[in-house]
Amino acid sequence: MNLIIDILGWIGSIEVIAAYALNSYQKIKSDSLAFQLLNLTGALFLIMNSIYKEAYPFTFINTVWSIIAIVAIVGIVRKKNNPS
Repeated sequence: MNLIIDILGWIGSIEVIAAYALNSYQKIKSDSLAFQLLNLTGALFLIMNSIYKEAYPFTFINTVWSIIAIVAIVGIVRKKNNPS
């Protein structure tokens, strides 16, 4: 189980860094679904890892990160379904 949790933590870290890098180099926009999904899944994997490792400050920050991503995803989906 420890190996799986470690792998999920590494995948989550890579996803969050990839989202930031791709946005910084203007390959994806921060209001894109791809950016927000990378952040959301990355944060969720990091939450699993940090709970297992009992690193609760990291659980907190990634929970907030996930909530921000979820709200952004809902906004993106609403905007696509309700074009102005």
